[in-house]
Amino acid sequence: MNYDPLLERAAEAVRVRLCDGFAGHEHAYFDGAMFDERIGRIRGSHKGRQFDETTRPVHLLKLHGSLGWYECASAAGVRRCAFASPIPAMTKRLMIPPQRRKASDTMTPPYATLWSVFRGSLGQDSVPLNRLACFGYGFLDEHVNAVIEGALARSDFSVLIFSRVLADSAWIRWSAKTNTIVVTEDRCSIKSEIGPGHADLWNFEKLAYKV
Repeated sequence: MNYDPLLERAAEAVRVRLCDGFAGHEHAYFDGAMFDERIGRIRGSHKGRQFDETTRPVHLLKLHGSLGWYECASAAGVRRCAFASPIPAMTKRLMIPPQRRKASDTMTPPYATLWSVFRGSLGQDSVPLNRLACFGYGFLDEHVNAVIEGALARSDFSVLIFSRVLADSAWIRWSAKTNTIVVTEDRCSIKSEIGPGHADLWNFEKLAYKV
């Protein structure tokens, strides 16, 4: 949900392959088909030519956009420039800021593709996720909540929510669900059983360190 390039830079620093739907260099172009691609090598065997998948890139779905995303009619649509650079002149910035029409903006390119991949990963794919961990998200965007709540209809799916604070409305809604775990500084809920909060487990840095 964040606009910053933290995950992209972290993946690059530790040499982890990451797919965000963009390909290219100075002005990368968006191609949603990249999320369906597989990386591997062809080898010969007694059964003929075989494809061996060598790595699975991290799929990064920035559902509200990111720094450097822009639309340019003269450059074939959706593009991305360097994170630290301003978008080119005579182009349209594509980040979706907090506003009333935020949900409707997600129906336009490239967001329609990103949201389709997101929904698929939560239930429509042949092998969907069984667990979704949310860090720092306050659960106040209804267009996001609706997708997550729809996935909770699956008996083999659960949601883990880690946030320092949740508004009362969000807490009441999500803490009551039997396939949801909520961890905040003041209160926690494990499968609808309410208990005291945790001093730092909601902090991604602390949680990652403990793991």
